[in-house]
Amino acid sequence: MSESCCSPKSNRKNIKNNNASSDLFSENHNETKFEDLKGGWFFMGSEENYVFPGDGEGPVRKIYVDEFSISKYSVTIKEFKRFIDDTNYTTDAEKFGWSFVFYEQLKDNHKAESVQNAPWWIKVDKACWNLPDGENVGIEKYPNHPVTHISWRDAQEYCKWSNTRLPTEAEWEFAARGGLNQKKYPWGDELFLDGQIQCNIFEGEFPHKNNAPESMRFTTSVDEFNPNDFGLYNMVGNVWEWTEDWFTRFHDLDINVNPKGPEKGNNKVIRGGSFLCHDSYCNRYRTSSRTSNSIDSSTSNMGFRIVKN
Repeated sequence: MSESCCSPKSNRKNIKNNNASSDLFSENHNETKFEDLKGGWFFMGSEENYVFPGDGEGPVRKIYVDEFSISKYSVTIKEFKRFIDDTNYTTDAEKFGWSFVFYEQLKDNHKAESVQNAPWWIKVDKACWNLPDGENVGIEKYPNHPVTHISWRDAQEYCKWSNTRLPTEAEWEFAARGGLNQKKYPWGDELFLDGQIQCNIFEGEFPHKNNAPESMRFTTSVDEFNPNDFGLYNMVGNVWEWTEDWFTRFHDLDINVNPKGPEKGNNKVIRGGSFLCHDSYCNRYRTSSRTSNSIDSSTSNMGFRIVKN
């Protein structure tokens, strides 16, 4: 299973960040809503036969996390615009001049260079946080959708500005599970409840036939669907979410209190799956599922949520 089905790596040449917002801070972040979680012990990971061995979901291990506060929703386009307006920050996608977009989000005349072995990913000029498909202005059409085309580095700069941080992978999974023990999804083990799907994923025959309603074929509002028992929305589906941890398949089982992953690596962990996940190709829309991407990569299905310092 190629990671590119989930979120292709950009393989961009390094560009020095000349406008980092590290020293900038704004007090005006009152619209972001958080849930205070008490923390505690939980069983992290999965050893079920449907997991991808290369993802490193297992072994199941007993983990403790301290109390923390995590945003109820993924960061929205509207929230990210306040950061841009306050700092004049330029995202990686804007600096490089392109980002990856799912082909169904584009007009026919916009379909050009695609990703090898994952032709549904198109390299689109000008695609960025406010031009999700390279043409339509996101803040006008989708202000309450999760911001996308955000690299890990971009998310870090937003966190510096807002005096927040990305969740560790352990915090993210603790939050996603919502207090449920080893359940497949944030609401239980069944994808449908009372005949209704509970998250925004690909419905139909991936990648060519999506049977989801028109409003659910790409990103949807961050408050769509019911929250989990911790009051958190869209912990699976909609968009992948960056975490603080470097990715590894092999976990240090001697560290079971507030684990933070390896000290260095090549890619950062992303969690939760997205609107492109489908059981026939990528079932990573589960509480334990994980994959990774490089810190400068950006796509139309990757965003983030934040934790209070």
